[in-house]
Amino acid sequence: MDQPAYRRVLLKLSGEALLGKITFGIDPQVVGSIAAEIRDVAALGVQIGVVIGGGNIFRGMEASAKGMDRTTADYMGMLATVINSLALQSALEHIDVATRVQTAIEMKEVAEPYIQRRAIRHLEKGRVVIFAAGTGNPYFTTDTAATLRAVEIRADIIIKATKVDGVYDRDPVRYADAVKYEKISYTDVLTKDLKVMDSTAISLCRDNGLPLVVFNLLKAGNIKRVICGEAVGTIVGD
Repeated sequence: MDQPAYRRVLLKLSGEALLGKITFGIDPQVVGSIAAEIRDVAALGVQIGVVIGGGNIFRGMEASAKGMDRTTADYMGMLATVINSLALQSALEHIDVATRVQTAIEMKEVAEPYIQRRAIRHLEKGRVVIFAAGTGNPYFTTDTAATLRAVEIRADIIIKATKVDGVYDRDPVRYADAVKYEKISYTDVLTKDLKVMDSTAISLCRDNGLPLVVFNLLKAGNIKRVICGEAVGTIVGD
């Protein structure tokens, strides 16, 4: 029987993870596959929080670079994360996984407001909690939001699902000789500017002793493997 190595985890997904083979929006089949993997982990008794980016719908920083007001663009990006969160909630509930969406921007018709104590209570009851709308503030990424929520809910670890199988010294898509790290320190990630997460998120992990695993979401079963402590991806820590 699989034995989880962690009691409570924060799963960070990029918005692009929901694209599949399409170029914009949400691929229901991909969302369904991610939901099934989360169900398998929840069945082990692991408490799961999730933060999803919004890049498959809207990127605030890109819009800002093209002339849009940065604050407005960031709020639009936060709303995109709510759309993705509702899609994942629907997929999870379709396979009988109790789920709650909590949003940092109040929209009581579609989701609960984010309340730390309530989020922890949901987790303790075995519900998956999806944290939407980032931190509720412009100029902060969903990486930072994921780290903040992980600290607030007292998660044991953040697991960040990406398109590559870990952290490399340079972009493995562009450079065939890129070297993968099995483990790397927070400080090295910052000084080498490795773009694992933005510097605010990595600093918050470091300051709170919160470990991070970066792994490939595209390989089926990897979420469960990471949570069961297998040597998957790259560990960022002390």
